[in-house]
Amino acid sequence: MLIRYRIEINGVVQGVGFRPFVYNLAQTLGVKGFVKNDLSGVIIEIEEDSKILELFLKKLEEEKPPLSQIYKIKVKELPLVGFKNFVIEKSTQDKEISLDILPDVATCEYCLKEMIDPHDRRYLYPFINCTLCGPRFTIIEKLPYDRENTAMRVFEMCKDCYKEYVDPKDRRFHAQPVACPYCGPYLELFDNQGNKVAEKEEALKKTTELLKEGYIVAVKGIGGFHLMGKATDAKVIDLLRKRKRRSRKPLAVMFKNLEQLKIYCKISPEEERVLLSPARPIVLLEGRELLPSHIAPGLKRIGAFLPYSPLHHLILQNLDFPVIATSGNFSDEPIVIKNEEAFKKLIYLADYLLMHNREILRRADDSVIKVINQNPIFIRRARGYAPLPIFLPFQLKERILAVGPRDKNTFAIGLENKVILSQHVGDIETVEDLEDFEKTLKDFMELYKFEPEVVVCDKHPFYETTKWAERFTLERELPLVKVQHHLAHILSCMAENEIFDEVLGIAWDGTGYGEDGTVWGGEFLVVKGKTYHRVAHLRHFCLIGGEKAIKEPKRVALALLLELYGEKALEKPIPLLKIFEKKELLLLYKAWEKRINSPLSSSCGRLFDAISALIGVNYINHYEGESPMILEDLFDYEVKDFYSLELYHEKGKYIIDWSPMIEAITFGKEPIQVKVSKFINTLAKACLEVALRFGIEKVCLSGGVMMNKPLVERITEFLSSEGFKVFYQTKVPPNDGGLSLGQVLYQGLEFLNF
Repeated sequence: MLIRYRIEINGVVQGVGFRPFVYNLAQTLGVKGFVKNDLSGVIIEIEEDSKILELFLKKLEEEKPPLSQIYKIKVKELPLVGFKNFVIEKSTQDKEISLDILPDVATCEYCLKEMIDPHDRRYLYPFINCTLCGPRFTIIEKLPYDRENTAMRVFEMCKDCYKEYVDPKDRRFHAQPVACPYCGPYLELFDNQGNKVAEKEEALKKTTELLKEGYIVAVKGIGGFHLMGKATDAKVIDLLRKRKRRSRKPLAVMFKNLEQLKIYCKISPEEERVLLSPARPIVLLEGRELLPSHIAPGLKRIGAFLPYSPLHHLILQNLDFPVIATSGNFSDEPIVIKNEEAFKKLIYLADYLLMHNREILRRADDSVIKVINQNPIFIRRARGYAPLPIFLPFQLKERILAVGPRDKNTFAIGLENKVILSQHVGDIETVEDLEDFEKTLKDFMELYKFEPEVVVCDKHPFYETTKWAERFTLERELPLVKVQHHLAHILSCMAENEIFDEVLGIAWDGTGYGEDGTVWGGEFLVVKGKTYHRVAHLRHFCLIGGEKAIKEPKRVALALLLELYGEKALEKPIPLLKIFEKKELLLLYKAWEKRINSPLSSSCGRLFDAISALIGVNYINHYEGESPMILEDLFDYEVKDFYSLELYHEKGKYIIDWSPMIEAITFGKEPIQVKVSKFINTLAKACLEVALRFGIEKVCLSGGVMMNKPLVERITEFLSSEGFKVFYQTKVPPNDGGLSLGQVLYQGLEFLNF
């Protein structure tokens, strides 16, 4: 019996070869009708015998393109219209946007083979792509995903490319960025005086020669510029650090292939899987000490990744060494994406600039991942992952904009049953940072045609994102909701794990605005729905000098000693005290005694800082997280002991008293590795002790401290052995980069009953 189906597909179905797949499937089964993109996804109308159409639907889901994701299929039977053939129709834009955009995807194996084939017309072409790979998110101007709505609209296809583009049997059938050396983007190489040195293939050849000779080259990639240099040359690394004003923060290293990477790094099966995934993120791997140590000073791990664009592959294939590939910017500034901006800024960082004339419409930093408990944990979620959504098991009743935190900012939009996080925006501390945040946010809203009905922000009154949200909602007369920082952390973990009953949340980080006016960061929260109770926390200590204490672990360590011994601490034979000048020591003591710019804190992140100073491994943080990363590398899994632990009850909460542990670490004679291992074991034991007192089966871990591999693994080990179910975050970062997800959930729970 002949029938007609209208099939509406929602999901990641644009830019992945879905329409060509449908076309070819229709041709194979002999069905007639059409397929087209719209703002909801893909629309298919087909006519044929009912059994054939059922087979069509079955194959549609089972054989879909590997990069596609189908969230929902709606099938409706309609009256026959008598289709004569099957065609791909022009996209429509008459609906509200509800589809999802694919992230930028690493070059596929088929394109790589063509690129190195001397007989292929795209031989050595650095912009080769097809429906299985290439740029997406960074070149889309608006939806639907058609060529005229991308940065490729300025490149008119040649006859050969157009022939591939319209051939249903070709891998490039409706591949929107399709191009070749005759009609597509091309390379240009400039020196840092703005003089053109070479173009096209000659520019590529010259770039590899420059890298071999020890020059630093700014290379325009998919989501921004990289600064590239010889990773095996200590002088190159020193020069790059000096120019970039990045004294100790680790530099990422790009390897030619997996075989070369394994020479320099140790790698587990799960780390290998993540490295080779279509996202091609940076993965933190244990090095084999073959590269100069100041790539990652004081650390065992390096940020390693593989080429993900054709240009990267072409540069590295002619080098017999790995390259530094760090973001093209001065430290603490947004990554450069525009050619004109590169001529203004990167000329001070690089000797040469390798550019191309395909515009990057939005920046996307490299994603960074660490494997913990055989699971990939995001440190930074950007290229390769953003803006894929996080799904909720219920429909949101309003359109929610969550502006996120100040540090490691991502913002998020909530609509229907999903939350779409932005790519990593970064720390928002300067006017330029705020302008970039606002520009990125407005671009995101325009791309999704999103108008919020409510805005959510952090409770911290001095966060630039909070102040921006206050201005934005005042101008638009929108409601503004403020969420406590650590509650948002736990809600973020609950959202991605789809847990909505009662949990014990352990939110440990560096800094968060507390409800009582102190600086929180070592929190145990019982959370149910939107309500929470702070049931336990680390014992308070002072941050002498406020923000300055975050950069100087020695101040936090001194504060702990003063909490223990008062003024008498200054007379004790403690090595830490010798690094202070006598006058400085007295001034800091007075500030502590009189609480001058010395707020109280319960921060676990600052406790890590203090330990690093007490054992003499780090007194100054040159970048955020330096002390905890050093301690993480000193951990010895063979050490099972921990320090004595004291919990006491005060004003309705349990207080975890660190004083016996600090005293033992300060005056103990054990090796540094043993002290560090026992410290981390003790923190994990504290989590177990609190969990046992409340008996809540589900325990959620979040906050920046929960990126510490041995700590998370010890907490999981201790709690699981007592029957607790431990949940952590694998879809968004546990640090502040995942906070906006929790902010959306907070407001989303407004209309749910618990």
